[in-house]
Amino acid sequence: MELMETSRDHSGVHNLAFQNDNDDGVADTNLKGLGDNSQRIKHSQNKKTVHTNQGDEYINIESDLHENKRASVDDEQPRLKGHLEKKYDEVCEFCKKHKTRIHYVVYGILITAYLAVVIAACSLNFQRALPLFVFTVLAIFFICWDFLIPKYEDRIAAFFSPGDQYLKKQWFWLKWVLCATLIIMIICWLIFDTAKQGSHQLISFGGLVMYVLLMLIFSKYPARVAWRPVFSGIGMQFILGILILRTKVGFDVFNWLGIQIQTFLEYSDTGAKFVFGDKYTDHFFAFKVLPIVVFFSTVMSMLYHVGFMQWLIGKVGWIMHIFMGTTPVESLVAAGNIFVGQTESPLLVRPYLPYITKSELHAVMTAGFSTIAGSVLGAYISFGVSSSHLLTASVMSAPASLAASKLFWPETEKPLVTLRSGIRMAKSESKNLLQAASQGASTSIGLVANIAVNVISFLALLSFLDSALSWVGNLFDYPQLTFENICAYVFMPFSFMMGVDWEDSFIVGGLLGYKTFFNEFLAYERLSKLIQNREKGGSMYINGVKQYMTVRSEVIATYALCGFANFGSLGMVIGGLTSISPSKKKEIADGAFRAMIAGTVACFMTACVAGMLTVPGLEVPCHILLGNATNFIDFPPKSTELVECCQHLFTSANHSEIFPGGNYSLNSWKVCCQILGQPAFHCT
Repeated sequence: MELMETSRDHSGVHNLAFQNDNDDGVADTNLKGLGDNSQRIKHSQNKKTVHTNQGDEYINIESDLHENKRASVDDEQPRLKGHLEKKYDEVCEFCKKHKTRIHYVVYGILITAYLAVVIAACSLNFQRALPLFVFTVLAIFFICWDFLIPKYEDRIAAFFSPGDQYLKKQWFWLKWVLCATLIIMIICWLIFDTAKQGSHQLISFGGLVMYVLLMLIFSKYPARVAWRPVFSGIGMQFILGILILRTKVGFDVFNWLGIQIQTFLEYSDTGAKFVFGDKYTDHFFAFKVLPIVVFFSTVMSMLYHVGFMQWLIGKVGWIMHIFMGTTPVESLVAAGNIFVGQTESPLLVRPYLPYITKSELHAVMTAGFSTIAGSVLGAYISFGVSSSHLLTASVMSAPASLAASKLFWPETEKPLVTLRSGIRMAKSESKNLLQAASQGASTSIGLVANIAVNVISFLALLSFLDSALSWVGNLFDYPQLTFENICAYVFMPFSFMMGVDWEDSFIVGGLLGYKTFFNEFLAYERLSKLIQNREKGGSMYINGVKQYMTVRSEVIATYALCGFANFGSLGMVIGGLTSISPSKKKEIADGAFRAMIAGTVACFMTACVAGMLTVPGLEVPCHILLGNATNFIDFPPKSTELVECCQHLFTSANHSEIFPGGNYSLNSWKVCCQILGQPAFHCT
């Protein structure tokens, strides 16, 4: 029996689907209902007349409303529109009809005006307008990319389809050829680079291999490791490192970006000065560093509102997905962690979190532990840490986090969320740009308070621990026992295998202990003091304690510390992810500690790659380079940098015709005499 629609009248509800069961009964009921309705209508009319004649004893409100409404409708007459009103309606109708074309015309006028400004600026002074020109070219490229790819995606896939099928057929033997070629290239590069730069690059390479082997040994499923994400992640690190640290263009670009970010963050001083007064720098951390966090959080919220951050994260995530073979959720979260914090980046893929696998969840948490947020990046720059190296570390740690995660917890399930499922990132909830700025500033209140109270509590706790350990050490005639010393001994082998000088590995080990057991804020604050001591000069050792490190050790330490992998963040990740995806509560608790270890190792791997590619000559002055050259393990006798420094030293001496003092020591002259074999009077 087929169900029909239901009809409702004043006498009740009757289902027409059951008419065939009792047609006569229903007909009688309907007739009776109609009779009753007619009687009620007559009665209501009579009642209304009686109410009116009784001199307003009471008012039938419902009947009055119906009468007033009927009267108002009858009173309405068609009103003639004026000439201006007709023209206005015609214009509105025209705009609605040609809305798309009008948008194109407006956009075309704005783009033409912008291009005219760019051309005028370039014609006046191209060197000054070079950044604007580069950004314009990149914007045009990506706009064309976003417009053409969706439109011709099928044609492009069909064009490359034969090549893809051929690679799949020949992949069995082709992968071995590629692996052999890659190994030969790495060996050749290590030989030539070691001959030019020194043996420290070999130590960093050995440390990278050691960390990969350790992760494999303690992997959740060692036999199920997929090596494509691991090698692709390390390869992306290596490519980014070469472009940024070894090429002059890449180094200059990131150095320029670092300077621009540093200049941009200094605008927060205006607000801090207005609120806290002219002497706000007297309380450097509270009134100088923390306002930067507020300012950066505001800017990031505005960029999210206009959609720029979603676009940028989507592009970076797509690149990692294509090259590394990771799932879209993993790739987007890893890309998001370059710019936002470990609790904010999972919000980008919040609807998909209940459907991800355990390995994907582990990768999401690892990405948060192995990177830092853009809001605190400005705070570390204000400490005096190199902005270009912090930017490089943030970018390089994203593929490293996926490589370490897939090695430590391989994928054993079939991912449910793929590109075919149409993954989309969450949008901003702000109504306009001003609301986005206000929400960004308000959101930073919790972050600023969290940073401040953690620094206060951890420094107080550290002071107490040092005092207690010193008392215990004094019982055994070793009053120098501190928490930093214990951490230094524990992490010393790890720091040395990154390529840090042996004498500096003890200091870097202590910094790694601060970062792991407390937070990276304390570690970078301590590193900034070491950098300031080096820049001021002076004695390297005071009472047997080293006061500063070499630039190479500072650079490697900057990369190793660039992550949220500490026990304080462990609780934040568990609480944050559990609130976002309560159904994954057990999996989050089970994998959080392993993710913290994987995030720590990912930072160490990034430091190893930086140690392999860092060139001392780019940053180390000649007098420091020659001073360290007494140990030929650091700088081989025939390195290009040493030869150039020695030639510069002898040239300056010949021009002055006196023995030049200054920053150059007698050992520097002896080293140069041995390297160049100069028979000049300086060597005699």
